[in-house]
Amino acid sequence: MSRSTKKGPYVDPKLLKKIGKLGPGAKEVIKTWSRDSEISPEMVGFTFGVHNGKNFIEVKVSEDMVGRAGAPGQDGDAAACPRTRRQIILNHERNRDGKT
Repeated sequence: MSRSTKKGPYVDPKLLKKIGKLGPGAKEVIKTWSRDSEISPEMVGFTFGVHNGKNFIEVKVSEDMVGRAGAPGQDGDAAACPRTRRQIILNHERNRDGKT
């Protein structure tokens, strides 16, 4: 379910504060655990370290990412969830048997 249009987009205030401190064109990586934030126009050009549960994945925000639901890297940009060995084996067996 998506966020209500009445509420507007959600951007973590701490994330905006970090962007404000650095200023435009900073080469520093901004670490964030806020994967539910929407990408705002102020974020363009910054590099974010998005935490995927284990480590930080670096994602450079471009103009075409603005307005997307989810933090940089959440929609499969760079922070993909690792599949367990069991999931890989089961998927392989299903495909081999012709089941979907």
